[in-house]
Amino acid sequence: MVFLFRDKSIINIFFLIVLSVVIHAHLLALPPQVFIGENDGIISLLLRQYLLGQSSTVLVLIYQAIIVLQAIRLNMAMTDFRMFQSTNYTTAMTYVLLSGFITQWCGISAALISNSLVLWVFIKLSRLYNNPSPRTLLFNIGLLVTLMSIAYHPTAILLLVVLFALAVVRPFHIAEWLVLLMGIIIPFYFLAAYLFLNGSLPNIITYLPILKWHLPLVQIDEWLLASFIYLFIALILGLFYWQKYNNRLVIQIRKNWSVMMVLLLILMPVPFIFFGAGVESAILSLIPLTAFITNAYGYPRRFFIPNLLFWLGVVLIVHNNWIFFKK
Repeated sequence: MVFLFRDKSIINIFFLIVLSVVIHAHLLALPPQVFIGENDGIISLLLRQYLLGQSSTVLVLIYQAIIVLQAIRLNMAMTDFRMFQSTNYTTAMTYVLLSGFITQWCGISAALISNSLVLWVFIKLSRLYNNPSPRTLLFNIGLLVTLMSIAYHPTAILLLVVLFALAVVRPFHIAEWLVLLMGIIIPFYFLAAYLFLNGSLPNIITYLPILKWHLPLVQIDEWLLASFIYLFIALILGLFYWQKYNNRLVIQIRKNWSVMMVLLLILMPVPFIFFGAGVESAILSLIPLTAFITNAYGYPRRFFIPNLLFWLGVVLIVHNNWIFFKK
């Protein structure tokens, strides 16, 4: 099955849509749940206003469109930056496949929508190296990260990724750091000014993320544990093949991979450290997870390991679908 996506033909987009429909077949019986966070940003408010109460067909189409479009955009970004040695659709395939492992990832949430913004930030960071106008780009990055944090509070942690990227990708220039800082501060400045003029400045706390250590899951069943074990093993295999071929890449691409690694390490703890963040917020780590696990699907010359990973994943997802059908 994996060999279908190792081709760079446009027909793979059709295969990708078919794969997404199959992976999320439970949506035929139960429409995707709309997760509304508690004081976690503007996106949840918009979801409550516009998506709650919508028909099952509309919710299914919206969810499938988000997943497929994000998968294709991620695949295009990895191709444009030459993160892999060959051009194919294995990245998009991996993204769609991984989206079906966790039950909470099969719903529409602010975290799922924010994944498009996370990818946007990574694309901008990847353009920092040898950019002819880095100050404009840095200002836009700072602006984007702050607006993201207002839209969905857990994405505020991306500020750490941006600071790391600037320190690693660019030589140190104090002016560039000041421009980035200015881009970060300006949205909060205008927000505070607006609230002050309306006499509601104390309400600014609702636009800021709240850190609180907690466990997003009280109980883990054996099949959910199996899904986590699968993701861990697939990630280890992906890291193995990435390390094997990373030294053959040019320095710019290696720096992009370093940013992706920090993105993975920073986003994985999100469900544990932000107030109100549930398991659905873990989907923020799906982009870096996909990037590294794709190495295990794309690099092996023989298809035994990729196919084994694929069909083991399908077994777990089929079980998850069966649970949905039984409800």
